[in-house]
Amino acid sequence: MRMKTGFATVSENELIAAITDDLRRVFQVVNEHSKRAMRETGLTGPQLWAIKVVAGHGPIRISDLARRLYLHNATVVGIVDRLEAQGMVARTRSTEDRRVVTVALTDKGRELVTRAPEVAQGLLVGGLENIPPEKLQTISEGLKLLVRILGAQNLPPQLILSPEVNTGRRSRKQA
Repeated sequence: MRMKTGFATVSENELIAAITDDLRRVFQVVNEHSKRAMRETGLTGPQLWAIKVVAGHGPIRISDLARRLYLHNATVVGIVDRLEAQGMVARTRSTEDRRVVTVALTDKGRELVTRAPEVAQGLLVGGLENIPPEKLQTISEGLKLLVRILGAQNLPPQLILSPEVNTGRRSRKQA
């Protein structure tokens, strides 16, 4: 069977091979970035990504950090707990509203950011944020279909190459 795709006509086999190869490339890049981050900084990818966001926007409220990382607040609190234990960040509670907590880099965290490699999650989110909404919808639909093919609709969304799970967010309804 032949299918029309934009510029050229290709067979289903060629399309399946191209999709599979592109998925392999994505996993390869994420794996390489994560291993490099761990090797050079001792931090997981999500921890390094959080530090980089704090460096760019800090001091930052936990809720704003979670929004920028596209993670639930509870997940970010766990990441910040581990970063604080390593002396990379410090939390400060607002004097006006005790519920508000901001996170800022410590000197140790600032030093680490200056030598830290790029983070795959940050590259991915940055790229996605620059895609028009209609293309984002197409990507979302394609990924939902892949998730369904793999029977993974009910798996909790574990952060990339990390034991962290993005807790607290309701799953998107699977098509």
